[in-house]
Amino acid sequence: MLRKFATLYETPAFLEGDPSWFMHHVEGDDNREATAFVASCLSFGSRKLFMEKIRHIVDCAGGDVDAWVRNGRYACTFSPGCRDCFYRFFSCGDMCEFLDAYRRLMDAHGTLGGYVQAESGGDGHEAVKAVCRWFGSACRAPVVPKDATSACKRVCMFLRWMVRDSSPVDLGLWSGFIDRRTLVMPLDTHVVHQAMRLGLLGSPSAGCNETFMQG
Repeated sequence: MLRKFATLYETPAFLEGDPSWFMHHVEGDDNREATAFVASCLSFGSRKLFMEKIRHIVDCAGGDVDAWVRNGRYACTFSPGCRDCFYRFFSCGDMCEFLDAYRRLMDAHGTLGGYVQAESGGDGHEAVKAVCRWFGSACRAPVVPKDATSACKRVCMFLRWMVRDSSPVDLGLWSGFIDRRTLVMPLDTHVVHQAMRLGLLGSPSAGCNETFMQG
């Protein structure tokens, strides 16, 4: 049954209108990683609105988000301390602070993947905690969750993009150092309802299950 649904939904057509679309339309692995990470951080709320915000960033970066962050050119788009709203509860100043933290990570570890590889021990849940740990200590703005006690849905989605290979949707750039069996799926209401329909969970209450499904 799951293979049937995978055949139906895990296709190139899925990318249209999805935030994963952007990482497939830029060049270079480091740039794909950076584009995917920034896109995942903004992927909440209204799909129409957050897709526009991701597009705005990719356009400001000239299609090279990796270089845009490394060179600090994001400061031309997001002024430090600016209180103007960028998206939902993230101000332009919040975005600048987040990208400052991302730039420092790149300076120290080369790429986000390099940092995660050094910190995660090959485990997806540890990778989530590592990403939250860096940005939680380096950035006051809550663009990335402060720690892994919350569902961390956007971080988990980003990890899926990076780890799962042989997929028309996911990139698999980190498949060599994160075990895909350790990826996690946070149990929000929608996921719980779908898992109940598929017979994967026995209770409609997420509180009666684990915080996430593993594997």
